[in-house]
Amino acid sequence: MSAARPLTTLRTIAVIAALPLLLTACGYGSESTDDGKQTAVAAGAKKLSADEVKIGYFPNLTHATALVGVQEGLFQKELGGTKIEPSTFNAGPSEIEALNAGSIDIGWIGPSPAINGYTKSNGKNLRIIGGSASGGVKLVVNPKKIKSLADVKGKKIATPQLGNTQDVAFLNWVADRGWKVDAQSGKGDVSVVRSDNKVTPDAYKSGSIDGAWVPEPTASKLVAEGGKVLLDESSLWPDKKFVITNIIVSQKFLKAHPDVVEAVLRGSVKTNAWINAHPDKAKASANAALEQLSGKALPADVIDPAWKSITFLDDPLTATLNTEAEHAVKAGLLENPGLKGIYDLTLLNKVLKTDGKDEVDDAGLGAE
Repeated sequence: MSAARPLTTLRTIAVIAALPLLLTACGYGSESTDDGKQTAVAAGAKKLSADEVKIGYFPNLTHATALVGVQEGLFQKELGGTKIEPSTFNAGPSEIEALNAGSIDIGWIGPSPAINGYTKSNGKNLRIIGGSASGGVKLVVNPKKIKSLADVKGKKIATPQLGNTQDVAFLNWVADRGWKVDAQSGKGDVSVVRSDNKVTPDAYKSGSIDGAWVPEPTASKLVAEGGKVLLDESSLWPDKKFVITNIIVSQKFLKAHPDVVEAVLRGSVKTNAWINAHPDKAKASANAALEQLSGKALPADVIDPAWKSITFLDDPLTATLNTEAEHAVKAGLLENPGLKGIYDLTLLNKVLKTDGKDEVDDAGLGAE
């Protein structure tokens, strides 16, 4: 991996016809849904400066901090009489649109849509205020067709979407091996097939793809269909950590209700601590939340390996977000996005310090 370094201006490549696809999340569509979760507000509990806080997240394991925090009432406990209004999203653009429109105040989201949302608004609409998860991305292949990393050349490999976090990571990995691929068409020494995560397992079963660079639980679904993990993306990063989920907030809400934002961050920190202290209970809680949202829980042969590959943490791993943006530039999908000011970790560090934990660094990309 290249070392992180400051980036300067933003201009998306003009030849990308479908701008909303650029740097989107690894989600399953573009609709948002009120998740129907009724938060229990204790009788007589004191409200903070807002009556409610609207939070958004994906029904994905990489967003388990939000899933578990809502499911177990850990956020509501910190918010007192301020009620949580949760909504779920299936893709980054719709969550960013909701944040910009005021439909949500705080959201859990992947690095690429956070970068895109920040730069498209010229740094005016959001801030990243905390981390949530690392890892959970794998290259899974058909072992009958691909037996080594060298065998990937000439094969058809799926990624979730043009320019999304996993697409950029795979294009960067291909380039590091000296292979050539046109980022827009996906044609070259490897055929990059953009495939929605919900249909990728069927594409694998039909033989129309030979493998996929995908997040969990899609990766483990492919393994359950006979696929083999050829590479875990975490092995490519220093300390085997890279950001997969961040916490964002609208700058307007942050300015108006810092006490509410701080309470949500306390809930996130306490949720991550509970997840790490009780991994089996947390996994069951996340699966129960997924079942409520989708109508179907993940089977053990999918959720067990998927859960083990994700690390839940408070550190937003700022340097890795910078590096991921550099990879998008290298792939020809961005021209030097300016990320200065994308982070405001003041409240997170206040919470961490109060809990006796180490503060985290903004890698020089903090708000002034």
